[in-house]
Amino acid sequence: MKRVRIIVDGRVQGVGFRYFVANGAKSHNINGYVQNLPDGKVEIDAEGESENIYHFITECKKGPALSRVDTFMVSNIPFYGYKQFKIRQR
Repeated sequence: MKRVRIIVDGRVQGVGFRYFVANGAKSHNINGYVQNLPDGKVEIDAEGESENIYHFITECKKGPALSRVDTFMVSNIPFYGYKQFKIRQR
């Protein structure tokens, strides 16, 4: 199992990006969360099988049609054990 923290910058708020990520998480069997950050970025905390994480990251880099991803930073972090994937509200 692998866990990553992803910070996405660009036009990623107000364009359905979090819902896009949540749908991708469901289709790739990923647990964790996605949330908007106060600075206009989006944070994704995702864990699952390494191959699923790889495909999930590839999909998230594209984003939904109305989004624009300028910066996509991925960090490996210790496994936590999430039971589901959630869209967090700030």
